[in-house]
Amino acid sequence: MSISGPELKLRELGIVLASVSPPAGNYVSVIRTGNLVLTSGRAAPAINGVVPKGKLGREYTSDEGYQFARLACLDLLAAVQKELGSLNRIVRLVELHGALNTAEDFTDHAHVLDGASDLLVEIFGEAGMHVRSMVGVHSLRNGVPLTVKATLEV
Repeated sequence: MSISGPELKLRELGIVLASVSPPAGNYVSVIRTGNLVLTSGRAAPAINGVVPKGKLGREYTSDEGYQFARLACLDLLAAVQKELGSLNRIVRLVELHGALNTAEDFTDHAHVLDGASDLLVEIFGEAGMHVRSMVGVHSLRNGVPLTVKATLEV
């Protein structure tokens, strides 16, 4: 069986999606309704055994936030892949939303969320272009620096 589409692009980029982290509460990670797939908010998984905790603009720079957004998006894609069986079933990314746990004076939200947006375009090309929104918040569950969620068309 030959690999194509987003699955091939992941391989070319040397990305192996990790096991899906479980939901942090009483909800599901991914739900499909009609031709849309919606995800719950996903945070960056543990790095060297340590889950990132803290605020962007205080404990973490915007460049570190960019990497956290990329990692959170990889976790999101792993959850979608588990639900659909293959990322090749995705027609296009529709929307990306980020919630950023920020210091009061933090203003680099767009750069941080570009970590996820850039990854989606790398993997899906034109079909990875999406609308997006983000908010800076006072806190997030367990003190994580950010979460991302998406709506995709299949």
